[in-house]
Amino acid sequence: MTNKDIITYGCRLNIYESEVIQKHMDEAGLKNYILFNSCSVTNEAKKKVINDIKKAKKISPQKKIIVTGCASQIDSEFFTNMTEVDHVIGNKEKMELNTYLSLKNSQLKNKISDIMQLKSIAPQFIESYNNHSRAFIQIQNGCDHRCTFCTIPFGRGNSRSLPIEKIIEQINILNEKGFNEIILTGVDLTSYGPDIGKNINLGVLVQNILKKNKNLKRLRLSSIDSIEIDDLLFDIISSEKKIMPHFHLSMQSGDNMILKRMKRRHQREHAIDFCSKLKRIRPEVIFGADLIAGFPTETEEMFHNTLKIIDECDLTLLHVFPFSPMQKTPASKMPQVPLNIIKERAKILREKGQLKIINKFKDTIGQKLNVLTEKNSFGYSENYLKVKITGNQKVDEGQIIPVYITGYGSSYLKATI
Repeated sequence: MTNKDIITYGCRLNIYESEVIQKHMDEAGLKNYILFNSCSVTNEAKKKVINDIKKAKKISPQKKIIVTGCASQIDSEFFTNMTEVDHVIGNKEKMELNTYLSLKNSQLKNKISDIMQLKSIAPQFIESYNNHSRAFIQIQNGCDHRCTFCTIPFGRGNSRSLPIEKIIEQINILNEKGFNEIILTGVDLTSYGPDIGKNINLGVLVQNILKKNKNLKRLRLSSIDSIEIDDLLFDIISSEKKIMPHFHLSMQSGDNMILKRMKRRHQREHAIDFCSKLKRIRPEVIFGADLIAGFPTETEEMFHNTLKIIDECDLTLLHVFPFSPMQKTPASKMPQVPLNIIKERAKILREKGQLKIINKFKDTIGQKLNVLTEKNSFGYSENYLKVKITGNQKVDEGQIIPVYITGYGSSYLKATI
């Protein structure tokens, strides 16, 4: 472990925030610390953070441990009481330089404010990203929706958007630094805008980015909610080639009754319609999705509706979560599906996802793709397929290279320049 280890869990927004934290820790001159930027999307995510903290303290007892992120925000008392932990920092505080400046001489263990009181986002300007050829930009944080299984709003607060001009300024800085792909991140990306202006939404933002950032080569959207995509945004993502043809859908289930009990806003028919319309216009598009297996009251028939929607929406890159009842959520009080059935259903969904990936790999052999290179000759195509570039030719990180697909492994395509 290095002197300033930051261990990141969960979403792309956390990846972005860890870069901000690293910058602040460097400026504050903090040494001999390990910081855990936690996730609370499932009970398993929280357990992993706890186990990793204990392991780290055992390996490096001389190092001080900081815990931040959603798990610490939601369950600050638990982490404060852990003997291994020196400081617990809230999601607001982790983004502020003063937090890290004050840690040097502070005995205060818990520094967490009420996240629900936050009304805005402070812009953070990152000029470099460690180990990434792509750059993440936070455009939004928090969530106004209250899905029955989710605690994220209590870790992140209500939806807040960053002004358009601040986002464009940050993209310009990253363009000048040579980043060829920008990824827009947030907790509920498609809710961007209304809190900062009556006629502002994600479509308006993307339109402005494309108009005012002429040097931008690739723009990628992280997880989206298809029900919130209006005509403007649909027109842009279906026609603008700088928008990468890969969309990760916050779908959760393929059954309408389960979606209703989750308090989701879409129905299965809407998701199918969105995917089929976009696929007709951009045949190269690849869809990913979050799917929950074994949500309370899920019958065999309801589960099969989720299994079927993988083909009906042509989903390829799946994130499958076995349902895990989060404390104090409405879903935790609903009739639960037995754990062995939940695990079996998650296994079936994952196997289906693996089959879809392999079929996509087979279909891609012989095609030419443009790959943004990362470390060790790996990279990602425009539609987010992982590619290994073979041969003796040296491949520089962060370049967009046209390649010819020759074969595939279990999790990536093989290609030559």
